[in-house]
Amino acid sequence: MINRKLEICCYTAESAILAEAAGAHRIELCDNYAEGGTTPSFATIQKVVDNLDIPVNVIVRPRGGDFVYSEIEYAVIKEDVRMIKDLGANGVVVGFLSANGEIDLSRTKTIIEMVGNMEVTFHRAFDMCKDPYRALDQLIELDVTRILTSGQMNSALEGADLIGRLIKKAQNNISIMPGSGVNAQNLDALIAQTNATDFHSSAKTFIQGKTNFQDQAVSMNGSTNPEEFRHISVDQEQVRAMLKVLNEKL
Repeated sequence: MINRKLEICCYTAESAILAEAAGAHRIELCDNYAEGGTTPSFATIQKVVDNLDIPVNVIVRPRGGDFVYSEIEYAVIKEDVRMIKDLGANGVVVGFLSANGEIDLSRTKTIIEMVGNMEVTFHRAFDMCKDPYRALDQLIELDVTRILTSGQMNSALEGADLIGRLIKKAQNNISIMPGSGVNAQNLDALIAQTNATDFHSSAKTFIQGKTNFQDQAVSMNGSTNPEEFRHISVDQEQVRAMLKVLNEKL
């Protein structure tokens, strides 16, 4: 029997609670959907860890943009990792690259040493590497728990061929987790094309805000933004639908 897992990317404490209630196996906790996920507040981490029974892995990313960090940014990352460990999270989600598109081995190794027995997921910074096979070997050597990847394409389905080849090359020495655009409609195809056992999805939906007065001429980011009066959440029905697909493939 193949034990397939579904990780749900959540951007709020409420979303994480909804995801667990729908049956998710693990949470990746983030903030800032618009920039692809940044480090959530410590209060959010604590609330999620205290209220969930499933594993919670926390992204540690001080800003959007690339994955080449300054010394000050890296110092912030290390302090965040220390505090996330103290808060009782199951793992951290990180990604460090050099300016020439290689894995930053030194910084990645330092974080792995800091967290001890916690899980370490190397996030989609992997998709920005110039040589995914070399990067895979390096992350296996570092004893990273898993790699989140879209197969160096904009979606996991588009990158399924590379994901499948990475999984075959990894030989169960690391988990390769497809992510980006994963949903109940394409999950069956992803399983068939990649043979993956770990899957990552935001299962996102947007909740309309409760304010009755909406000044459409004003935006918090300084531009006309029709999404100003709604926020991201988790679609429990989408989570359940994905779990149904996974369970049918056992």
